[in-house]
Amino acid sequence: MLSGCSGTQSALDPAGEEAAAIYTLFFVMVVGGTLVWLSVVGLLLHAARRREVPWREETAGRLIAWGGVAFPVVVLLALLAYAVWLMPAIRPWLARVAPAPETIEVTGEQFWWRIRYPASDSMAGFETANELRLPVGSRTAFSLEAADVIHSFWIPALGGKMDMIPGRTNTLSLLPTKTGVFRAPCAEFCGTSHTLMAFSVIVMEPADYMAWRRAQAAGEVPGGSEGEQLFARHGCAGCHGVRGVTGPATLGPDLTFFGQRQTVGAGTLTNTAENVARFIRDPGAVKPGAKMPAFDMLPEQDIAAIATYLVGLQ
Repeated sequence: MLSGCSGTQSALDPAGEEAAAIYTLFFVMVVGGTLVWLSVVGLLLHAARRREVPWREETAGRLIAWGGVAFPVVVLLALLAYAVWLMPAIRPWLARVAPAPETIEVTGEQFWWRIRYPASDSMAGFETANELRLPVGSRTAFSLEAADVIHSFWIPALGGKMDMIPGRTNTLSLLPTKTGVFRAPCAEFCGTSHTLMAFSVIVMEPADYMAWRRAQAAGEVPGGSEGEQLFARHGCAGCHGVRGVTGPATLGPDLTFFGQRQTVGAGTLTNTAENVARFIRDPGAVKPGAKMPAFDMLPEQDIAAIATYLVGLQ
C-alpha cells in the first residue's frame, strides 16, 4: 500500500524545498481532517447509544454545538490559516526571496520537452531535450511555454505543478536539496501519448553541474563516423540538430550528447542502441501520435549504424 511513497516520482519523498513544504502541508491536512472525522464519528456513536432516559434538549444542543460545529470549525480554520502561512514556501515568488541566478526555458511539445539553458559571461547557451540537470542547493527559475496544446510541468520530488499554455509564459522556481535522478511526467492530458511524455531530472553537485554545463556549451562531439554520414544522408538533420555537425534543431529534439541521456522518446524506453533503432524504425509503434515519421524503409544496417552513432554521442 505504501509503494508509492518513495522513488523517483513521489511527492511523498521530497528532494526540494518546495516539495518539502507540500509534504508538510499534506500531513498537517491529513491529521486535521482525521481529527474532524474522529470527532464527528465519535459524536455519532455517542448519540446513537441506547439510553433509558431520553436526551434533554439542552444537553443535545450543547453536544451538537460543541462537537459538531465548534470543533470542526476551529480545526478547519486552523488548517486554512496554516495553508495560507505556508503558501510563500510552496510558491517562492509570492515571498520576497532572492531571484534565481538563471532561468531555464522549457517548452512542452507533443510529446517531448525542449529545454534551453541560457548563456552566461563564460559559457554559451545551448538546447537539449527530455533531460534536465540542476545544481543541488541552488534555486533555478523556469520559463514555461507550450508549442501546441496545454501541458503541465511537474517534478513531484522537487515541487508543485505549473501549467504550460500556448501563447503564455508562466514562471516557476525550485530549489533542490538532494542529489539524485528523478522522473517528471506531464501532468495535463495533451494527446494520445500523454502518458509517454516525461523527462529525467538529474540533480548534481555544483562542481559537477558546472563541468557538465561547460562541456555542453562547448558542443564537442565525435565526428566522421559512418553513422554521422547516414544521419545526414537520410535527412535526419532536417528536424534534429547535433551542435558542431549540423544546423540547430527545428522540428525535433536536439541530439547533441544524446548518448548521455537516460531514455529514448521522452522517458519511454531505456537509451540503448536497440531501442534507438526501434524508435527510428517506427516511432508510432512506440509513441502513438508521435510526429516523427517512420523510417522502416531504410536498410537495417543503416538504422543500426545511426542508432550506434547517436548512443555514442557522449
